[in-house]
Amino acid sequence: MRFVQQRLPNQDSNINRFLRNKISDLETDKRVLVGVFGKTGAGKSSLINAVIGEKNLLPSGSISACTSVMIKVEANMKSPKYEADIEFITKEEWKDELWSLLNFLGDNADQGNDQDEEEDYRDIDEKLSAVYGEEWRSKSAEDLMDNKYFKEIPEFLQSKRKILTCESAKELSAKCVKYTKSDSKDGDGKERKRWYWPLVKCVTVRVPKNRLLQHVTIVDLPGTGDRNKSRDEMWKSVVGSCSIVWIVTEINRAAAEKETWEILKSASSIMGNGGECQQIDFICTKSDNIEDSDDSSAAGVRALIFKKNMKAKEEVNKEFKKLNKVKKHFGDDCFKVFTVSSKEFFKKRHLEPDETEIPKLQEFLQNLNDCHSETFNYVSGAYGILSLIQGARHTEVAGKKNEVCTELNENKRRECYEVQKSMNDTEIAFRKYLSKGVENSKKTCQEKLESNLNPKGVSGRGFHRILKCVVRNHGTYKPKNKKQINLNETLASCLTDSIDEEFRKTFPNERKCKPFNGVINKFSLDTKSLIERFTDVKLQLIFLKTEEIKMKTKLNKEIRDRKKKIYNSLTERIEKSMKECYEKAAGFKGEDTLKNMKETIMKHVLSSKDIMFEQAKEEMLSRLRDLMDYILKTLEETMQKSIELSLKTDDYPLPDFEAELEEVQKYYNDLKKRQEEETPQIW
Repeated sequence: MRFVQQRLPNQDSNINRFLRNKISDLETDKRVLVGVFGKTGAGKSSLINAVIGEKNLLPSGSISACTSVMIKVEANMKSPKYEADIEFITKEEWKDELWSLLNFLGDNADQGNDQDEEEDYRDIDEKLSAVYGEEWRSKSAEDLMDNKYFKEIPEFLQSKRKILTCESAKELSAKCVKYTKSDSKDGDGKERKRWYWPLVKCVTVRVPKNRLLQHVTIVDLPGTGDRNKSRDEMWKSVVGSCSIVWIVTEINRAAAEKETWEILKSASSIMGNGGECQQIDFICTKSDNIEDSDDSSAAGVRALIFKKNMKAKEEVNKEFKKLNKVKKHFGDDCFKVFTVSSKEFFKKRHLEPDETEIPKLQEFLQNLNDCHSETFNYVSGAYGILSLIQGARHTEVAGKKNEVCTELNENKRRECYEVQKSMNDTEIAFRKYLSKGVENSKKTCQEKLESNLNPKGVSGRGFHRILKCVVRNHGTYKPKNKKQINLNETLASCLTDSIDEEFRKTFPNERKCKPFNGVINKFSLDTKSLIERFTDVKLQLIFLKTEEIKMKTKLNKEIRDRKKKIYNSLTERIEKSMKECYEKAAGFKGEDTLKNMKETIMKHVLSSKDIMFEQAKEEMLSRLRDLMDYILKTLEETMQKSIELSLKTDDYPLPDFEAELEEVQKYYNDLKKRQEEETPQIW
């Protein structure tokens, strides 16, 4: 639409400014996120490589993947090169993390060793040794921030991104290893090299001209949050923004793999009511891995693979039905199971490519691109703008414009009333369910807290270390290879349980459903019937119809973003109420530290429960009201301004775009027809 903007008159007028703003508002760059979870060795990298048709892009094999580094894979539509955009954490964030890691080691130096402590120590040792070799063992945090340790990565010191550019996927993969992998040893006993993955926040890999990634970004996600606050916040943000999630595990233990199912359970609320995930695909990898087969013929192996695939799908679906916590956010129709073999997709020894189910995932990504809503939104907006320009060139229908304006304003008033009425009902329902949650929270908070402060099967010495980490990190901590501990979520659980069903009904992620019981999507100025009666202002009414579509799209985006904040406000408000208590507990030292931390936390919760849970309830309701006020104001003001500018503007000479309008109208009609026939859009 730049050519239209360039041809508009330079004179200052209401309609000229209006048209220029409308053209500037057109967007096409929204991307659909597909998140990929899975434990190390599950075959995530091989799966992504196979699906996008780049065998050597993401490294896989014997080197164990670092669980802290998030890797995004998208198309490079501007260059024929392979690129990696490396984003580092800040110097201040690394200094804080260094202090935390070294303090952890110091606090536990005399505690003795149990299995959990040894795993955490190995984790810290691996991280510090990657960056500093053996030097960190005799240095302070201040010493370790010396610039000499980062001379190979000046971008880290300058808070800039590092860009790697290569001719091939294989070359880029080799260059990226030190920023994405956690193996800091050379296999031939050579001198240890510097590896910088502990300093990396995210790596974005761009593949040249990949059609499957044109509007889609695949994100290789660590299984859970991170000890580093910056990476942890990014993890939560990206997980909450994924429209599709792939859970990847080896087929041989798909239904029984505890870690994989734990990832799904722990992230379900972030993806569901706290996010925008519409579909979960459970992907069983390495389906070609057949052991102890009596029939080694090609037909026999093939038949055995198919039999095993069918059994795996049945077992996984059966396991999913048991997950009550997950099913509060996702129904059975949101869950699909695939059995894939990346190796067979490339080698074709026993299976044809279609039989590996990789093409099914490729087709799914292609559908996401074909149904990319932003393309339609852009064309729809362009169609409306060109219609308005052509309509504004006709100056002989002033009387009819006034009559149409009167009807449009009455339709707007009636429709806004219906929206407000529906939203008022939502607020009443939220208050009712949250009030029940407050009462349940008061009754059960002590019991819930007791189970967290006195876990079964954990020694006092071991739990002293864990609880110290919990209070230092504002109520949350993820021990190595263990479930995450989150006291704030535990305390907020009765509130979230009380509102989950109503929240999902009000803010559904499913494609076929719309927020606030669909009342915003039903909003209509009834331009279709007006066009039949007032053909002289047909073009202006077409513009208003496209503005209506654009406005509802904008509102749905805002609702999608704000609903995450509304849902998370319960836990965030609890954390805020507990802040003083955590700080006090973190300050204890000496023999009775564990006892004092427990007593401080329990005493604070019991003394503040009558206020804390009520405050969390009111915080959610306040954010809900703010959203509803924004929706009504946007509906009123946007459509009022569009009506006035299209039908009440003084005559003003504008260029003729009749040929362009006809061309865009054909494209608009074609896209609209395809959208109605194909997979529903990601909203």
